[in-house]
Amino acid sequence: CHGNPVFRGTRIMVSQVLEQIANGMVWEAIIQEWHGSITKEAIAEAVRLAGQAFIEHADEYTAEPTVA
Repeated sequence: CHGNPVFRGTRIMVSQVLEQIANGMVWEAIIQEWHGSITKEAIAEAVRLAGQAFIEHADEYTAEPTVA
């Protein structure tokens, strides 16, 4: 979907669901909003992968800016 990661077999962007989680939406409500097109296991995998990506790139977010 426009080059963005989606849940397998859907056009639901992972970033949309992660944003819903960040906004405090409970997983059951997210699943319901997407009419059952995604599962709790799929959401858990998305959260796990997002956490892994953050850990792998954390230095990019915390690095002190350098002046040339």
